[in-house]
Amino acid sequence: MQEESFDGELSPPYQLLRPGQLSVPFVFNSPHSGRVYPQAFLELSRLDPLALRKSEDTFVDELFEPVVAQGAPLMHALFPRAYLDLNREPYELDPALITDTLPPYANSQTVRVMGGLGTIPRVVADQEEIYRKPLDLREALKRIDRLYLPYHAQLAELIDGSHRAFGFAVLIDCHSMPSNPTTEHSGPRPDFVLGDRFGTSCDPELPRFISKQLTALGYEVAINKPYAGGYITEHYGRPADGFHALQIEINRALYLDEATYKKGRRFSALRGDLAAMVQALLGLSPSLAEIPRWAAE
Repeated sequence: MQEESFDGELSPPYQLLRPGQLSVPFVFNSPHSGRVYPQAFLELSRLDPLALRKSEDTFVDELFEPVVAQGAPLMHALFPRAYLDLNREPYELDPALITDTLPPYANSQTVRVMGGLGTIPRVVADQEEIYRKPLDLREALKRIDRLYLPYHAQLAELIDGSHRAFGFAVLIDCHSMPSNPTTEHSGPRPDFVLGDRFGTSCDPELPRFISKQLTALGYEVAINKPYAGGYITEHYGRPADGFHALQIEINRALYLDEATYKKGRRFSALRGDLAAMVQALLGLSPSLAEIPRWAAE
């Protein structure tokens, strides 16, 4: 596997790229692009390293890196989603994976847990079982304490800081999706899916504006189908209080060789198109003159 693995702890478990000056009320986050696989995790897994990467939003952090020069912070995980999923509640624990009795605060009844995709995933994206044997509860809680909680503490601080500085904050949660649907009758995937939890996590003008920009660049865009946003979008999106959150899913066929996990020939072009979209979004274009009204709603 091209990406390095580690035996010790990642501290901090994320990379945070800050602009020279915070000039816009936007925070960009890529929680699933981590590519540092713990050596102990590789030894516990029944899958080869390439198969483990099926859940990874490979290079999404690099696609959005230009936002830093545009005045917004970019945060991304260093560890992979298959090891711990930041887009879940902190304790969505799977009784089919954990050997011990779960603590009373664990939520084991969500659809995500029942599908094997809890905070500590039991399967990768195509439903292949990750582990040779179940994990003990201590190992699961250690990952949450050392990776999940510090990550979300830093993300919350960034969002709160933007809100204090500008009177409102906008979180753009950046993801990628496989080009081939996992269900037989789900049809072809669009180029982008924007998720706003069906109109509840942000001002509706935000997905409309981004959709218009991407469509003008020649891309096909869907809203909330098949992805409406996960825990991060739902948890941080409180538009009535001036906190707006939107999830962006990018079709991996646009920029990635999905068999080898190497950058595709259109990587640079897509990165440029995203930078152009973000430039308009951040208010560097007069098209977004109305965005400050969110702070007053």
